[in-house]
Amino acid sequence: MTGSPSATSTRPWLAPLCSSARASRGWRVVAQARRTPVSGWPAGAEHTITPLQDTATLCAQAGPSTRAVLYAVNPVYTRWALDLLPWARYGMAVAQQLNVLFMLPGNVYHFGRGMPPLLTRETPAAPTTRKGHLRATLEAELQSRSDHRTAPRLRSTVLRAGDFFGAGQGSWLDLVVAKSLRQGRITYPGDLAVAHPWAYLPDLALAFVRLAEQDELPWFSQFQFTGHSVTGAGFVAALQAAAANVGLSPPQGFRLGAVPWWAIRLGAPLVPMWRELAEMQYLWQVPHALDGEDLRRQIGDVPDTPLVQALTQSLVNLGHGNQAPQTAVSTV
Repeated sequence: MTGSPSATSTRPWLAPLCSSARASRGWRVVAQARRTPVSGWPAGAEHTITPLQDTATLCAQAGPSTRAVLYAVNPVYTRWALDLLPWARYGMAVAQQLNVLFMLPGNVYHFGRGMPPLLTRETPAAPTTRKGHLRATLEAELQSRSDHRTAPRLRSTVLRAGDFFGAGQGSWLDLVVAKSLRQGRITYPGDLAVAHPWAYLPDLALAFVRLAEQDELPWFSQFQFTGHSVTGAGFVAALQAAAANVGLSPPQGFRLGAVPWWAIRLGAPLVPMWRELAEMQYLWQVPHALDGEDLRRQIGDVPDTPLVQALTQSLVNLGHGNQAPQTAVSTV
């Protein structure tokens, strides 16, 4: 969880983070993760399997040149109530002991079902789900630890974004939307007329690196990453164009399917993961976008790879097409 300047992170952030760090000013990346990825570690990542709770050892491994801790640990979705806050506090402890910036990838959960179409830094937290309440509690704790009356004091920043995609597996893109792409099928989770924000992970990782390079951040700050807020129809059209770019174009066109939310809700009492998914379905029903003006003012040009290009590279990294997988370097 560090750099030289140093930063720490876990999968799937590693490849785009290392690429962004190399493209910047000589960052070193120390990555805490329990297992080695199947594809191995990307160039520039120093791996440690030291448990999160062993904060003293993690601090020693990070070293005195550390500048930031990027806390990209995501508990199993069904264990958030048990793991989210305790694990995050280990990350906070590392940042406090090193006296460096704690960086948290934020989401929109704490805005709740009543969130407005455009989310700004001033939009109040109004969680309506268990996960939303947990995220609100986490961010409130970060803010409280920044208070000058708190010792040791913690400097932290939250960079909020929509659903991640790109740089490998584990997102809605590969698990659902493009899962049956080779069979000529695209499955979209929500209403095709509703706007939904997406964040291309290489772009977001570079934004984090640029934020970490800022010398005048407040003790607690929040920024928003606009990414790509498009309707379901717009996302599907971009994915079809990306599929054509990698040589996947069914003669009759792609069949469009929908997630059977009714079945997920029906089985939710019996299947823990379905219960968690059903509670968050509203994210695909309520239109929302992120206002990233504050981030632009802070770091200048915000990384913004065009959606079709980002999806094309994402499909290549997932093994589609004949192009060699690579870590995309974000453009501005």
